[in-house]
Amino acid sequence: MWMTKHHPAVPWCRYADDGLAHFESEQKAQQMLVELAQRFKQCGLELHPDKTKIVYCKDGTRKRKYHNTEFNFLGYCFRSRLSRNSKTQKLFLNFTPAVSKTALKAMRAKTRKTGLRKRTDLSLEEIARLYNPVLRGWINYYGKYNRAALYPVLRHFNMTLVSWARHKFKHIEGSKMRAIAFLMKILERQPNLFAHWKIGMISAFT
Repeated sequence: MWMTKHHPAVPWCRYADDGLAHFESEQKAQQMLVELAQRFKQCGLELHPDKTKIVYCKDGTRKRKYHNTEFNFLGYCFRSRLSRNSKTQKLFLNFTPAVSKTALKAMRAKTRKTGLRKRTDLSLEEIARLYNPVLRGWINYYGKYNRAALYPVLRHFNMTLVSWARHKFKHIEGSKMRAIAFLMKILERQPNLFAHWKIGMISAFT
């Protein structure tokens, strides 16, 4: 309400206690920082000293040097990345979001925490039923922008399946490559078994 009343022309958004405001110049951003600090103080609050910062959205056209050129918001990291022009197919630097390193780490930790590697009581179909909702959630949310950035966590999941196969089947327990070949054959027969297989993220085995 305060932003709408006092700064109606400033584009901004928030989620819970995290927020972003956009400015055309550092001077305007610095002025807003002062005003926000004062407003928070009036409410008996204070801005987080580490998380609150001004970020320069550096890309191919904005080339200044600045100490902060990226930020995390809602599991995404916003920074300068190579993008491809859909019309000319040429690469250029764009300020865009992709899944953050922190989110990738949390997803890998979730897979490890399940102990899937040693769940030899489960069939591959049962694993798919259990984990597809999780995989679809990751893909639908973090794959909204720059889906390829999810490859590390999906490769980790695939390699967890490789470890599961080596624990479950005696004839491949001593060979990682035989376990990969075993799962690749299943992938050829059932390409829709796992949510990430279905959308073609299969090179994560390599």
